[in-house]
Amino acid sequence: PVDSDKDGLPDYVDRCPDTPEGVKVDQYGCPLDSDRDGIADYVDRCPDTPQGVKVDQYGCPLDSDRDGIADYVDRCPDTPQGVKVDQYGCPTDSDRDGVADYLDRCPGTPAGVKIDPNGCPTDSDKDGAPDYVDKCPNTPLGVRIDEYGCPTDSDGDGVADYLDRCTNTPQGVKVDMVGCPLDSDMDGAADYLDKCPDTPQGAKVDREGCPVLLKKLEESAITYRTLTAKKGLPVLRVEFDLNKAAVKPQYLQQIRAVAEFMKNNRNVAAILKGYTDDFGTEKYNLRLSVKRADAVRTLLIKMGVSPDRLKAIGYGYAKPISDNSTSEGRRHNRRVEAELHDDVNE
Repeated sequence: PVDSDKDGLPDYVDRCPDTPEGVKVDQYGCPLDSDRDGIADYVDRCPDTPQGVKVDQYGCPLDSDRDGIADYVDRCPDTPQGVKVDQYGCPTDSDRDGVADYLDRCPGTPAGVKIDPNGCPTDSDKDGAPDYVDKCPNTPLGVRIDEYGCPTDSDGDGVADYLDRCTNTPQGVKVDMVGCPLDSDMDGAADYLDKCPDTPQGAKVDREGCPVLLKKLEESAITYRTLTAKKGLPVLRVEFDLNKAAVKPQYLQQIRAVAEFMKNNRNVAAILKGYTDDFGTEKYNLRLSVKRADAVRTLLIKMGVSPDRLKAIGYGYAKPISDNSTSEGRRHNRRVEAELHDDVNE
């Protein structure tokens, strides 16, 4: 019998009469197809393809996205070309944040950190510090921050630079809500520099926060030289409100001038003489005049004058210097006069 393709089967039973010479055939004269994928073994590049898997012209399982993983096992069949994939045909995700490496702008994100669509840790306040390390997650937009995501505080006073109106405050100085050193008496001199922390409001002060002296110390010295020739000349006169012994703020500068002079002239003593107008009883006014003299003495002591150089005396309504029948005259009589002497007992 005729065997045209010389495969060992006569043409009358050969279902594949054109089989290439030398190809192994089955009982019907057709080339063997071991994995039954429809591609004969002699041309099948993938002879062990599982049954039922779709194959290409070479007998290999289809790989639609050309990622090297056959479609039948590929869990991500639409992977873009050239993207590195894992054993399941899905794009690799090195930091396991749910964003494939080829899309991930932050491939080293720690495990468990909340991320944005780009694979980067969320940064709610957009300050450049991811939320998972940001200790100040509500920083205003555009504010400069430190390594912890908190607004910088250059002088370490507890007030962030963007709110701090005094960014060079010395370390340890107490500050107000805007980062400036406290100024309790509001005289323009910060407490940590203020040598006169109780200056009356509105008083003009020097760099140390002390009221500007009405007279220079040199002028006070001239006054004292005059006193050596004319004993008992007042160098200070403080007037008081009716029935009051409180020193009014406008006299503090004058009192300080006397204090400064006495501190620079340790041999000088002062006698403080208190007076009243003629309203009220003699006993009441005598007591009130002593209180007034003591009030001035107390201030001088606070300003640094030794107590043993100060003597307070009350004279009541004796020795008026003006007419008690007028309101202006009575105002002048309600007074304390300070006299400088070589001894408080003079």
